[in-house]
Amino acid sequence: MLKKKSEQFDGSVDTLIGPQVVIRGDLEFSGGLHVEGRIIGKVIATEGGKAMLTLAEGGVIEGEVHAPIVALNGSLTGDVHASERVELAPKARVRGNIHYKVVEMCAGATLTGRLIHVDSLPAEHVVEGGREALVEAA
Repeated sequence: MLKKKSEQFDGSVDTLIGPQVVIRGDLEFSGGLHVEGRIIGKVIATEGGKAMLTLAEGGVIEGEVHAPIVALNGSLTGDVHASERVELAPKARVRGNIHYKVVEMCAGATLTGRLIHVDSLPAEHVVEGGREALVEAA
C-alpha cells in the first residue's frame, strides 16, 4: 500500500539517504526524499514546491518533519507536520504528534502522541478592541 501511494507522487526520488549514512543537522529538501539511514535534526521541505518524504523500514529520524506528503515505515521521534497527507505503514514507529490533513494508518503501526487534524482553511487569532477573535483565513 505504501509503495503504491509513493508511485502516485508525480516526482521521483531525487535524494536517497542510504542505510549507512548518518546526518547530524537540519535538512531542507524538495522533490522526493527517501531515507534508509539516520537523520538527527529537522527535515523540512522547501515551501511552495511538491515534496514527499519516505522513511524506509530501517530508517530513523530524530527531529521535526515538515513536508506536504510524509510516508513512514521506520522510526521517527519528533512532531510531523504534513500539509497534504501522512501514511503510516505497518512498521512505522512514531513518538510525537502528527499534524495532518489526511492520514492513513496500517495495522501494526504505532503512534505515541496525538493525531491533530489541520483544517484546510487555517484560523487566525486576531485582537480587535481588546478582545481576541478567531477568524478564518480566505
